[in-house]
Amino acid sequence: MTATSGTAAESGRTAWRNWAGNVRATPARVVTPASVGELQEAVRRAAAEGLRVKAVGTGHSFTAAAATDGVLIRPQALSGILSVDRAAGTVTVAAGTALKDLNRALAAQGLSLTNMGDIMEQTVSGATSTGTHGTGRDSASIAAQIRGLELVTADGRLLVCSEKENPEVFAAARLGIGALGVVTSITFAVEPLFLLTAREEPMRFDRVTAEFDQHVAENEHFEFYWFPHTGNCNTKRNNRSQGPAAPPGAVSGWIEDELLSNGLFQAVNSLGRAVPAAIPSIARIASRALSARTYTDIPYKVFTSPRRVRFVEMEYALPRERAVEALRELKAMVDRSGLRISFPVEVRTAPADDIPLSTASGRETAYIAVHMYRGTPYQDYFTAAERIFTAHGGRPHWGKVHTRDAEYLAAAYPRFGEFTALRDRLDPDRVFGNDYLRRVLGD
Repeated sequence: MTATSGTAAESGRTAWRNWAGNVRATPARVVTPASVGELQEAVRRAAAEGLRVKAVGTGHSFTAAAATDGVLIRPQALSGILSVDRAAGTVTVAAGTALKDLNRALAAQGLSLTNMGDIMEQTVSGATSTGTHGTGRDSASIAAQIRGLELVTADGRLLVCSEKENPEVFAAARLGIGALGVVTSITFAVEPLFLLTAREEPMRFDRVTAEFDQHVAENEHFEFYWFPHTGNCNTKRNNRSQGPAAPPGAVSGWIEDELLSNGLFQAVNSLGRAVPAAIPSIARIASRALSARTYTDIPYKVFTSPRRVRFVEMEYALPRERAVEALRELKAMVDRSGLRISFPVEVRTAPADDIPLSTASGRETAYIAVHMYRGTPYQDYFTAAERIFTAHGGRPHWGKVHTRDAEYLAAAYPRFGEFTALRDRLDPDRVFGNDYLRRVLGD
């Protein structure tokens, strides 16, 4: 892959909505720059006209982080691997590159990211700017794997940032929620391609919560899903392997990843939306449909899965030692309520990192994510879940539904003031502001 160049495409008012369909916006114009210079000019022009600027990737965030009535930048034409430094163990990639394209290109060169989230549809800049993460005992979010980046600021300058160059901007802009500027390229740490063995196994809720710390300690990547209205979970343990590769068979892989996880899951969610009273019975059947399996493959094929059933999601990052208690409270709340939840609850972990606005900043972290099928009322469930998560010191994922504001977040993040002070310096006129950033960062 190589970065493209040419002339920026521009269009007038046109509606934009995110992947889940819960966020919509009508920008004054949409710009698709074909070069960094064109992106800089688009920012300068917008600022001169008093218009706000937001960059948007593939719209996989559930918040309005990218929504604007000003200029919407679509960086997809800025794509591809720009350089590979095998000696340094890094790859530099244009910001509009989709993670799926990056992963495939890296694998073709015998390289890999260390850790990944569970989908790879997002652009690299969108994923890192909102804190996309997978699960890991020792390896952290995608943003924590950044070694350098370039950023167009509110006055149209291009800042080159790393631990050595503009280090204070680098520290914060790895996860900047679009508040500091428009990222144009990212340098990631990479390593030689390796194999992972995935072991998926059904397990009862009481057992997996009782053994949670043990599973986290014994596995490089541990996660599990709890099916509400049941005591059933599905666990997944990913660990490095010497091989040989043994990917899922074509038939069994299609049954698990396409029929059960997408096709049948779509059908049962549609049924549950039409007949909510049927959801507990459906959940009991669905939670027993996935069987134990073990397979070995290259990392992105193990970390990620196709996700075509659309939903709305809330996720909170808790101190890891509080996660099991919070999860038990969540289960008790669902059990005693009249809620009908057709999507499993996802639990993952991350080590502490040093990024000011990372949900794992400064502390060992466990993530609890709740979902509802698109088009299904989710407010009562998410409100009740959020009450539990915040009582345990939770930090909301920047790209997923939540109701927290700057006052709450300033108390939740010890380095919050460091980030907002940098924002005041780089974007005093809030060229990159919007209603979401006003709520979560203040004015």
